[in-house]
Amino acid sequence: MVVSILRALRHTPCFNAHPSVNDLLALSLEAPTAIYHGEERLLFRFVLKIFYGSIVVENGDLVPSTGIPCIVCSNHSNSLTDALLLTTSIPTRRRNMLRLTAKSTQFGHKTFTSWLIESAGTVPIKRRKDYERKEDADNTEAMSKLMEALELGDAICLFPEGMSRYHPTIAPLKTGVARIVSDVLTRNRHDPNFEIQVLTCSITYMHRQHFRSDVLVTFHEPMVFTPKVGADLAEDNPELLTPVEFDNIRALTNQLHQKISSGTWDAPSWDLIRTAKLAARIYAPLGTSMTLGDHVRLSIAFQNIFKAADTHSKKESSGATATDQTDFSISEVNQLRGDLKVYQDQIAKWGVKDDRIRRPLPRHVIISRLFIRFIWATCLLIISFPGLLLWLPVFATTFYAVHNYKKTGPIFDTFDEIAQYKLTYGLISGICVWILGVTLTWPIAPFTVFLIPALMWMTIRWFEDAVSAFRAFTALQRLLRVGKPQLKAMREKRDDLHSQIMNLAVKTLGLPDDPEGYFRAVGGQQKGRIQGRWDSRARYFSIKRRRKRDWNETLRLYDKVDYPEDDSF
Repeated sequence: MVVSILRALRHTPCFNAHPSVNDLLALSLEAPTAIYHGEERLLFRFVLKIFYGSIVVENGDLVPSTGIPCIVCSNHSNSLTDALLLTTSIPTRRRNMLRLTAKSTQFGHKTFTSWLIESAGTVPIKRRKDYERKEDADNTEAMSKLMEALELGDAICLFPEGMSRYHPTIAPLKTGVARIVSDVLTRNRHDPNFEIQVLTCSITYMHRQHFRSDVLVTFHEPMVFTPKVGADLAEDNPELLTPVEFDNIRALTNQLHQKISSGTWDAPSWDLIRTAKLAARIYAPLGTSMTLGDHVRLSIAFQNIFKAADTHSKKESSGATATDQTDFSISEVNQLRGDLKVYQDQIAKWGVKDDRIRRPLPRHVIISRLFIRFIWATCLLIISFPGLLLWLPVFATTFYAVHNYKKTGPIFDTFDEIAQYKLTYGLISGICVWILGVTLTWPIAPFTVFLIPALMWMTIRWFEDAVSAFRAFTALQRLLRVGKPQLKAMREKRDDLHSQIMNLAVKTLGLPDDPEGYFRAVGGQQKGRIQGRWDSRARYFSIKRRRKRDWNETLRLYDKVDYPEDDSF
């Protein structure tokens, strides 16, 4: 695969010339189907599975089958990585091609990222903010070609937020998707059998830029639009035919926003998301057998109620009349949110998890576990050492590239592209290490060509376990330094918070009163959500991926519970 990629680089326009956007548009729309789901798609999947611990795809069976005109639209929080995830998450048995779109400024550069975008047949879209004169940002031809592709039964991918952004909330969606639906329906208004589907998708990164984090990709029920007028108004959309009223375009855009935001984080601040995650962890504690989708939806439920209370309070403080009728006390919810923040700040300061407050350990047990964790972490680091020498250039190159990139702008304008930089520089440096290793071991190259990547993969597996063991070791050390009176007071505080959260979850949100039992019965067994001691041990030594107890875990020596803030948000 690598040889074919290097060969393709020599024949790619961005590595030989600087073609115009119109030339790139023609090339992307004339590209054969194989280019979308051939070697490039395998490359995307390979890189993503290395970088992210688990990529969980929900409702893949809802993707419209090949031949049905389809617009795939999603939230856009992680730059190029979002497009790669959608490309690899759509089952090939459902669709054999997905036309991507990207801002035109990404094209025509002598960079690997530019080649990656162009080789995937991506369509360049001109944004007004990138051009001094508005007439230069003319997308008439691109939109026309995209509509022609839809009429041929293709699927195109659009991000209606308009740009990738590192914000806790989804931006107001632009009306481009709704306008394309309207235009395509109008062009085929005399075809009673024509239909177009809009497939909304929610992408949720547990920690978008961190190595070995987890990702959830959730597809929603597609929206079906037809131009005919019939008895079933749910499937007939004459209101979108030209001449169309803008209110109808805006109404459809609002529906898209609601569907996308229903499956991912969408809050006015990172602090609110942080508190909602903590509430979800207290309600369904560490070790609860739940899928990543259940974990995210549980956090979103608490996020929404905290957000509703926050909105209600702001209306009251501004003198406006709040019309939302709720069955909970706004002041109690806001007080609970404040108490959760104080609790999270304290345990983060101590460097311990909520589970250690929930289930306190005797001192002699802590000391014995310290010894076991240290021995286990040391053994794993020793066997990982040869492979870590291969990974060292990759880590160093990636760290240097990301460190310099962060200096180029504020958090909200750079953090959405960090994962893209890590993926790109990690891939390039990893290929270089592989080629150099095979070259240096040329007499036994037929073996090392497979042995080197296998060793690098198993090293990541062992190193993840080593970091996890050492993280537990340091957490137990910190726990010893916390006095018994402080732990007892914090345990009492946690019990009070748990009681309030259970009351809110059961009586207001309608959640089960026994979350551990409920999710054990209905939850999946994704990544270490285990049922039985034998399953636990088998998963721990799995070659595919390590057993995790916490979806919040990354390849770090500390638990990631905070988000970078910026005054410009």
